[in-house]
Amino acid sequence: MAGRTTAVAAVTALTLLTTWAGAHGATAATTTATAAAAAGECRVLAPGASAVAQKAVAAACEQIGVWYTWGGGHGPQPGPTYGQVDPSDPDSAHDPERLGFDCSGLVRYAYHRAAGGDPLTGNAYHQFHSPQVQQRFTAAQGTAPLLPGDLLAWGSGGSVHHIAIYLGAGKMVEARESGTRITVSDVRLGGDYAGAVRIAPAAQAPGTFSTWGTDVWTHEEPSTTSPRVHKFPGPTTVRIDCQKHAEPVTAEGYTNDAWSYLPEYGAWITNIYIKGPAWLDGVRTCP
Repeated sequence: MAGRTTAVAAVTALTLLTTWAGAHGATAATTTATAAAAAGECRVLAPGASAVAQKAVAAACEQIGVWYTWGGGHGPQPGPTYGQVDPSDPDSAHDPERLGFDCSGLVRYAYHRAAGGDPLTGNAYHQFHSPQVQQRFTAAQGTAPLLPGDLLAWGSGGSVHHIAIYLGAGKMVEARESGTRITVSDVRLGGDYAGAVRIAPAAQAPGTFSTWGTDVWTHEEPSTTSPRVHKFPGPTTVRIDCQKHAEPVTAEGYTNDAWSYLPEYGAWITNIYIKGPAWLDGVRTCP
């Protein structure tokens, strides 16, 4: 009887261990897959940025999946450091055990990698008001004038409590808060969004235009009935390769049969949602 009991206990323990391992393995696999997916979409998503800004985006995107840690990234040299406990945030309890960045630590590291030296020291407030800033954009301007590598900030009353790096297409890479990892997010234009700054001068990119409107979809073909590809949540800078006459579209009180091809998205957008004339100047006709 004792032998049978031991055998049953062993089988039960093995079953529990297998179940635990399977569950945790699945969780680890899911986490890895999520990080890989985020890393895949973390890249320059619009044309026109300077070489330095593009390098900053690439450097920040290399950190996808790294922990947010309060105070992380503010060591003697740019790079990940162990964080601190934020007395006002219970979620920061494990930050001293985690190697990573806070929001401004990530920005500091990205521009260190891009430009050399240590051009963006200090916290989010100092970076937003850095002498390295070459151009400013108000919150009311939204994302329309922004280019990849621009820094977006949140705060009110003259303070800045968060900063992130714009990717283009309404996306940003950020170290957001304790308990989370560096990730790609949709730009949050509401709340206390304070505007953006440009650190590096923009390169002049031919064929660059801006969309307008909200929740504007692109399509696989120049037709509203073809599959959707990407949605622009708000005004976005895009590069247009060519345009052609295709399906007439009526929207926002306009009718137009011109469609433009966006090579970065591999998709078409009706010219109704491109700022400019119905047939865009300086853009070739698609073959």
